[in-house]
Amino acid sequence: MARRYKPVITYRLKEVPIKQIKVWKEAQARKLDREGISELAKSIKNEGLLNPPLVQKQDKNTYLLMSGQRRLAAMKRLGAKKIPVHLITRKTEYDLENAKAASVIENIHRNDMNHREIADACKFLAEQIGKSAAARSMGMSPITLNKYLGFAAVPDKLKSMVPQKVSRDEMTKMYLAVSDVSKIEKLAEKISKLDSSLRKKYITALSRSPKSSHAKLLKQAKSMRIKQNVSCRLSKTTARKLTSLANRNELTSDEQAAEIISKFLKRKR
Repeated sequence: MARRYKPVITYRLKEVPIKQIKVWKEAQARKLDREGISELAKSIKNEGLLNPPLVQKQDKNTYLLMSGQRRLAAMKRLGAKKIPVHLITRKTEYDLENAKAASVIENIHRNDMNHREIADACKFLAEQIGKSAAARSMGMSPITLNKYLGFAAVPDKLKSMVPQKVSRDEMTKMYLAVSDVSKIEKLAEKISKLDSSLRKKYITALSRSPKSSHAKLLKQAKSMRIKQNVSCRLSKTTARKLTSLANRNELTSDEQAAEIISKFLKRKR
C-alpha cells in the first residue's frame, strides 16, 4: 500500500544551531550549483534570510531538513553558527520515509531543476508514496511521470523479457503506451518475431492506438512502411523518352516519372 504524506503542515519560527540540521543522504547526493550558492549567499548577506528552511525535530539535538538545502548551504558559506528555521509542529510531523517524500515535494517546483533531478524526484516519490500520488505531487499526468521514470518504471515481469524478446527502449515505449502488463506480455511475444523496422512502426501504432488488437496494429505498421522512393531500370529508348518529356515540362526525370505513375494509379482506382 502506498504511503500517504500530509498535505497540510503547521510550523513555528525558531533559531537553531546550524550544525544540528541533518540533510538526509539521498539529498546529500544532490549536486548543488556552486556559483548559484555563491550568488544566494551574497543575496542573504545583503537582504537577510527572507525564507527560512523547513525542518522537523528528529531527536534531542538533531533537525531533519525538509526544504531549503540551497539556503542552508549558503548560510554555511557565510559562516553562520545559527540559522532561523520553520520548525514543523509535532502534530503534523512525518515518519522518516514520508519526511523524505515531503522534502522532495517541497523542492520539485524549483525553476532550476534539470531533467535528471526531476527524474530522480519522480523515482523516489513513486517508491515512497505510489505512482498516482507521485504524479499528483509533481503536478503531472501519470503518462508524463512514466516518461521520467523510463525503464525504471517497467515492472520486473516485463523487464525479464528484455533483451530476449524486445529491446529495453521498445519495452519502455510499450509500457508508456499500455499499462496492462498481461497485454504487453502477449504483444511483446508476437512482435519479437518481426524485423526491427516493422517493430518500430508497430510500437508507433501502439502509442497512437493502445486499445487496438495485434492484427490491427500490425496492419497499421505495415501501411506505415510503404516505400515512397522506388527505383527501376529503364531501357535506353524509354529513358530517352522520359528525359525528353521531362525537359518539355521543365521537370527532372524523377519528378516526371513520379507524375506519370501517380496519374496512372489514379486512373486505375
